[in-house]
Amino acid sequence: MTGSMRCAKCGLTQLARSACKACGTPMAAGASILPSEPRSMVANPIKREEASKSEATETGVNAGGTGSLHPLSFHGTGGALFSIRTINMFLTLITLGFYHFWGKVRVRKYLWGQTEFNGDRFAYHGTGKELFIGFLKSAVVFGLLYTLFQAVPFVPGGLTAKIGVLLLAYGLLLTFIPLAMVGARRYRLSRTSWRGIRFSFRGEVSGFIKLFVGGTLLSLVTLGLYYPIFMVNRYGFMVSHSYFGSKKWNFNGRGRDLWGSFLVAVLLSIFTLGLYWFWFLGKKQRYLWEHTTFGPTRFRASMTGGGLLLLNLGNMFLLLITLGLAWPWVVIRNIRYTLSHLTLEGPLDLALVQQESQSASATGEGLGGLLNLDSDFGAA
Repeated sequence: MTGSMRCAKCGLTQLARSACKACGTPMAAGASILPSEPRSMVANPIKREEASKSEATETGVNAGGTGSLHPLSFHGTGGALFSIRTINMFLTLITLGFYHFWGKVRVRKYLWGQTEFNGDRFAYHGTGKELFIGFLKSAVVFGLLYTLFQAVPFVPGGLTAKIGVLLLAYGLLLTFIPLAMVGARRYRLSRTSWRGIRFSFRGEVSGFIKLFVGGTLLSLVTLGLYYPIFMVNRYGFMVSHSYFGSKKWNFNGRGRDLWGSFLVAVLLSIFTLGLYWFWFLGKKQRYLWEHTTFGPTRFRASMTGGGLLLLNLGNMFLLLITLGLAWPWVVIRNIRYTLSHLTLEGPLDLALVQQESQSASATGEGLGGLLNLDSDFGAA
């Protein structure tokens, strides 16, 4: 039987191949070959099956059963991310900022490659060139919008004309934000893979623009009371139009389920100097994750308000005593906390999942960066 190999860079154990399927490192460059299974186990498939079942029972994981547990894990370290960011900052300085996009890709490749699910790691396939071109395109759009805002005082026709142009500018801005959010998600998912199969986003931009503009206006008119409904609808749109290969993700949550908790959090935050808000954030994260499904499989989440409070207090302390140098460790702490409180539960049948690549440009990604809408943990 062919032996397995362990990647020298990311540590992933896999069948012998020319390059690591997670990070792309040539396997000949320092990969260690693991011994094949004992001949007795290979020769007797019944004993091998019994041993596999016994191991699955001991670990609480049974890939085919209805009670299957599929945990996520993260293997990255703050020290490694600090080294990457330090080199990125140096190269960005000496290239007058041009290396920023390639540096962002290096960070994402590291973070994606250190995230593991069911024994296999994710991979990021974006390039610095794509991000740079996307930034240039989005800069043109943003530049036109900025020019429109600056031209308001010089518009002829009196106050009415000025107000009309100003409303037009804000309307365009309100349209560009959801456009950037959809574009960024479409690009990032299209450049993410697991076991060689790409993710994708297939939602229509027009549908999300209507949802976003309507939700924003209703939140303003209701003095924020509509916000939990708007937030859940927005999250649901993003999830329910996401795919892993040919298989669709789903979301069955309702914003009204969080409305009471939101109101309580607003009232109690006044008397707790805002600290109670962490308990709402914990409940919100649990609710959103646990209503996200992939076929018969769904997430189980265990984040708590107390845990989020301690996490953020620790992050603030680290940033203060290091004058911001501990930012890589803060990123790692946040990812570890999230993944350690997430488990995918249920039968995970991937046999019917087929590769269905979707084209996507980085224009929305660039616009999102200009509008400070970076939401992934790989933002550099």
